Amino acid sequence: MRFRHPDGSTVHLAYCTNVHPAETLDGVLAQLRDHCEPVRRRLGRDRLGIGLWLAKDAARTLVTDPSALRGLRTELDRRGLEVVTLNGFPYEGFGAEEVKYRVYQPDWADPERLAHTTALARVLAQLLPDDVTEGTISTLPLAWRTAYDDQRAATAHAALTTLAERLDALHELTGRSIRIGLEPEPGCAVETTRDAIAPLTSIGHDRIGICVDTCHLATSFEDPHTALDALTQARVPVVKSQLSAALHAEHPHLPEVRTALAAFDEPRFLHQTRTRTSAGLRGTDDLGDALAGDALPDASPWRAHFHVPLHAAPAAPLTSTLPVLRAALAHLAGGPHPLTRHLEVETYTWQALPSELRPRARAQLADGIAAELTLVRDLLTDLGLKELP
Repeated sequence: MRFRHPDGSTVHLAYCTNVHPAETLDGVLAQLRDHCEPVRRRLGRDRLGIGLWLAKDAARTLVTDPSALRGLRTELDRRGLEVVTLNGFPYEGFGAEEVKYRVYQPDWADPERLAHTTALARVLAQLLPDDVTEGTISTLPLAWRTAYDDQRAATAHAALTTLAERLDALHELTGRSIRIGLEPEPGCAVETTRDAIAPLTSIGHDRIGICVDTCHLATSFEDPHTALDALTQARVPVVKSQLSAALHAEHPHLPEVRTALAAFDEPRFLHQTRTRTSAGLRGTDDLGDALAGDALPDASPWRAHFHVPLHAAPAAPLTSTLPVLRAALAHLAGGPHPLTRHLEVETYTWQALPSELRPRARAQLADGIAAELTLVRDLLTDLGLKELP
């Protein structure tokens, strides 16, 4: 979906296909047929943006087989789909029964992360629509914190510097500008937008910036206006923003709230949980850890890294951080110029929701994704952007 900002620029809205994980190119092609095109039809649009997630095997096929890449581009066009952004965070196995900490491997101190991200950039340069010259890729925020020391930090810095040089060369070769955004996430070496400023300014290249995920922003209790103003002042480019909402519990000391939260403690994904105290932010690596005894103070609200559907907040006594998303989007797209032109709805946890909330069939999932995109479309038009055909 495309929107015209009052300044005349085009803002792209997509939804991320990591909600339908596939490891191979054949799986990606099936996604387009079984999920993406039905969402487009529900929205009544001739064209729908998707943020592709390409696992390592699919990416390698596309970067080594020009005919496969042409075939994917043809299939996108045939189904009324377009790609301006990729999710380069998960490397493989995102559909496994247990993902948890595995999603942070390989990290930016591992040469395979550089190789994979380079492959994604080369693929994206060929997938961009004919009238678009800029693509974006989100990636993990350097590494999970426990495996990150000064030596690995230096290796990661060197890898990102090499990537920037490769992106410059790709632009010279293709005329397409691909930018990469580190995506701050609780528990990682770069947990907050504030944490991102030092490493990104030290790299000092406008092709390497930040991806602001509004679920992660909210989970860390960051104020969106303060965070985004600080990035602007530091001249850190907001490459893209993933529009998502976290799980919010206002009164975590109450037994009924604990019971409601426990329904979201599931085995596939990591659900980092945070609370604010007078001494600062406190947290656990997973929701189950927070619920175990007194691992986390419960005098103040808790937020958990669980991407809940944007249009359907959990039932009381829980809710979502949709207000944080609204405030962030107003700052990102509501000013005289957009801070980013690539927006992506990223609710990948539909099948991890409590059983009574999960979609039972493809049609229900398509309905839910279309409803999320409709909500964001309405927010954008309320900010003065005009939806384009």
